[in-house]
Amino acid sequence: MTAPNTLIELGVTELRDGFRAGDFTAREGAEAFNAAVAGGKALNAFIVETPEHALAAADAADAARAAGDVKPLAGVPLGIKDLFCTKGVQTTAASGILGGFVPPYESTVTAKLFAAGAGMLGKLNMDQFAMGSSNETSAFGNVISPWRRNDGGNAPLAPGGSSGGSSAAVAARIVPGATGTDTGGSIRQPAAFTGIAGIKPTYGRCSRWGIVAFASSLDQAGPMARTVKDCAALLEVMSGFDPKDATSLDLPVPNWERLLSSDLKGKRIGIPKEYRVDNMPEEIEALWQKGIAMVRDAGAEIVDVSLPHTRYALPTYYIIAPAEASSNLARYDGVRYGLRDLPDGANLQEMYAATRAEGFGAEVKRRILIGTYVLSAGFYDAYYTQAQKVRALIVRDFEQAFETCDLLLTPTAPSAAFGLGEKSDDPIAMYLNDVFTVPASLAGLPAMSVPAGLDSKGLPLGLQIIGKAFDEQGVLDAGLAIEERAGFTARPGKWW
Repeated sequence: MTAPNTLIELGVTELRDGFRAGDFTAREGAEAFNAAVAGGKALNAFIVETPEHALAAADAADAARAAGDVKPLAGVPLGIKDLFCTKGVQTTAASGILGGFVPPYESTVTAKLFAAGAGMLGKLNMDQFAMGSSNETSAFGNVISPWRRNDGGNAPLAPGGSSGGSSAAVAARIVPGATGTDTGGSIRQPAAFTGIAGIKPTYGRCSRWGIVAFASSLDQAGPMARTVKDCAALLEVMSGFDPKDATSLDLPVPNWERLLSSDLKGKRIGIPKEYRVDNMPEEIEALWQKGIAMVRDAGAEIVDVSLPHTRYALPTYYIIAPAEASSNLARYDGVRYGLRDLPDGANLQEMYAATRAEGFGAEVKRRILIGTYVLSAGFYDAYYTQAQKVRALIVRDFEQAFETCDLLLTPTAPSAAFGLGEKSDDPIAMYLNDVFTVPASLAGLPAMSVPAGLDSKGLPLGLQIIGKAFDEQGVLDAGLAIEERAGFTARPGKWW
């Protein structure tokens, strides 16, 4: 029997392979991670814990192994972001307006993971309706990063957002891997903040069916894990065509894990000059140069490229995403499910207003109001139509850049993790955290963050690889090349 504290050190593929080899039972693994979840409550990474689900999946895996039938993720318990509907388990999108909502159906992505043998340790905390970059907008309280600065201070740090529960839980060794969603960087930025790997696949690779919608033309599910290989293994299971999702790609799913290679010979990697933003910290520039040296060492040729409309990506995103959110969140009215606030003597309109005022947080309300404004008569053409035109130009920039290169390399975020509360009073400063991740989201391209170093205060910094549409393999390969050369082994000290 393997000791529980040893099992929680194993990542997704290590658990899978160890279980297959008979080194330990799936139940031993599930019990070890259930204990880790119970011991990590100070991070506030979970909204709901489901130890019984993890144990049931483990027992099924053990029985199947005895019968000679081992599924792809048998023996692997996961954390599930609370944006994914889970049948019979509360799903709230971290919002009070969905408090107590228990879906009668399973999202396509989680159904695929569970069919592959994975168990669920619980539902992970997040920014409300995936709106945020610090996990401070959750109705269930902040997630706290397991990392601390090495300067003697003990200020609690943001784990990134919106997938902050996922990033914190993976980094703290509470889960071996987790699902995330990425609308403008919500997998990549928290991965960079907490020193883990995370990939947003091409828009449409993973079904959006059963994922609580924020911005339908941008939302995309993806995995967050400790290594590139683990991300590849999870993404294979999560991906695939779904007839229930009109935006789902009807394409075969490659064996990304088996095809992984860190040899980048023959690859051209572009360095977009527009990503050198004003006032970018010297540490971020130094990390970028370090990354360029790493991929060059792996055999890649470095080329300079231009993405001239990058400067407009952030304002474009913050018109399109709130507009789509305004439309998607209109369904939460207190009539059919979730919270209902019905003041004495209130009519229907007053019930709508009271329910939404009570159930939505400040950031969600802000984005709904922005979105409603830009879609309103007299402003639609001036804002929303113009933003869609700029989005088309951003897509064209990437297409032209990829005529001269195969992949792009950039920083993931403009800084290391910041302290909780440091930017919550300044929405613009918070939005600027997405400056490097938003362009790939607007273009629907695969992009990944890989940990590549530490800043002067001992906090993780990530590098981002952006690929052509459908080239997750190229992104994963470049991520592996960086991972091998960075040799990132730093991990947070246990304080919780």
